Amino acid sequence: MLPALRPGQIVLARKRPARISLGDILIIRHDGLEKIKRVQRVSPGRVFVVGDNAAYSTDSREFGWLENRAIVGKVCWPVRRSPAKIA
Repeated sequence: MLPALRPGQIVLARKRPARISLGDILIIRHDGLEKIKRVQRVSPGRVFVVGDNAAYSTDSREFGWLENRAIVGKVCWPVRRSPAKIA
């Protein structure tokens, strides 16, 4: 999801979001993995998601539309990782 999110960046997500809109960032479950993707299209009961870094993303352009049950959560806030404190 570069440039929006960096690898290892912590995010907060809302489970079972009431509404999904174009541009929302979702955590989805696909092929046994959790992935973070952006909503490009919405249809009743399903979503079409893409990664922001299209050249390196495995997304709906490859695996097609996803049923809403594949949505783990909707990212509501990226959280920056604090540097570890050395005592």
